[in-house]
Amino acid sequence: MLEASHLHFCISNKAIVKQASFRVEAGELVALLGPNGAGKSTLFKLLSGEAVCKHGEVLYNGKNIQGYKSSQLASIRAVMPQSSQLSFPFTAKEVVEMGLTMARSSSVTQIVEEVMQLTQTFAFRNAQYHHLSGGEKQRVQLARVLTQIWEKQPYTRYLLLDEPTSSMDIAQQQHVLKIVKGLKDRNIGILAILHDLNLAASYADRVILFKNGNLFAQGITAEVMTSQHLGEVFDHPIQVITNKERGSLMIHPVPQLNKKLFNYHTA
Repeated sequence: MLEASHLHFCISNKAIVKQASFRVEAGELVALLGPNGAGKSTLFKLLSGEAVCKHGEVLYNGKNIQGYKSSQLASIRAVMPQSSQLSFPFTAKEVVEMGLTMARSSSVTQIVEEVMQLTQTFAFRNAQYHHLSGGEKQRVQLARVLTQIWEKQPYTRYLLLDEPTSSMDIAQQQHVLKIVKGLKDRNIGILAILHDLNLAASYADRVILFKNGNLFAQGITAEVMTSQHLGEVFDHPIQVITNKERGSLMIHPVPQLNKKLFNYHTA
């Protein structure tokens, strides 16, 4: 289990994460949702180990994150940030191979090909990474983190994703979330920051709503993603429609025209 317990984090004496306690179990996809500036990215950095929390603790499989060596931590959790900058002219395949540092199998070539085929990046494996489109780069980075945790292990691993589909078209977004959902069967727990509420409603087992540095609500997706909860968190009226036949949710922001935003001059 990945567990965050009473996390509190400040920058220049300003509380960015005020209070957060939650867990991510093996075999589930948890979506972290909230408006811009809510503190999601800072919380993500605390969970990944990029930032150190002085108040509260982050536990991986019952052990404090600070108790792991970097190599040990890399063996149990993979992190895909929102953007990744590379200074050298790597090919797409070379970027994916960066995830092989913890691989113990002799079939590393097969692992790379499997994840690149799965993420539909194998066709441009020899292309320069910096020549790729934004969506292609995201899929290459996804392949990299999948490579890191692809081998099955007797212990639970975790995948942390920060806006993994932000530069992708609709078809690629669906494809990537299907891949991520399939990881649950490999004894992997996934936490994903998502901005697309419909993607979260379609794929997440549980949802965490975050606002102003505080955990607003958490629980089963259908119970948390209500019109009232989402409207309060995003400060905008949101309609949630339940498709009873399919058991799915459809999220619709309600249009509002504020005439004060426009200045009309009539003769």
